[in-house]
Amino acid sequence: MILIDTHIFIWFATNSIELKPKFKVILEENKEIYISIISCWEIAKLVEYERLKFTLPISEWMNIALESTNIKILPLDLPIILDSTNLPGNFHKDPADQLIVATSRTLDIKLLSDDEKIKNYKYVNLIL
Repeated sequence: MILIDTHIFIWFATNSIELKPKFKVILEENKEIYISIISCWEIAKLVEYERLKFTLPISEWMNIALESTNIKILPLDLPIILDSTNLPGNFHKDPADQLIVATSRTLDIKLLSDDEKIKNYKYVNLIL
C-alpha cells in the first residue's frame, strides 16, 4: 500500500518521461496505490489556472486516469486535517503538500514523491 504525490500521479497517468524508471517499476508492481483527494483538487486547480492542459475536460481526464491506473482516492478526515496543521519540524507552507504528508503519516502509508521539499522532510515515511 502506497500513497503517491500529485505529480507522480500525473506523470504515471500520462506516461510521462518525467517519471523515473524506478518509480514506474514501483507503481507497476504495486497493487494498492492511492492518492489523496487533495491531489484531485490540486490537478483541477492547475487546469483551472491553465498551468496544466489536457485534451479532455478535467472530469473526463480524472476518471480515465484513475480507472486506467487502478489508483484509489483516500478521503480527508479530521485526524489528517489536524496533523497537517501540526507537522513536526520545519515543513513548507503548501497546504496540498501538508495534507499529502499528513495523510501518509496519519494512515502510516509510505509516500512516493519526487518533490525535494518533501524528500528532505524527515517526518514522513518515503519510498526511496
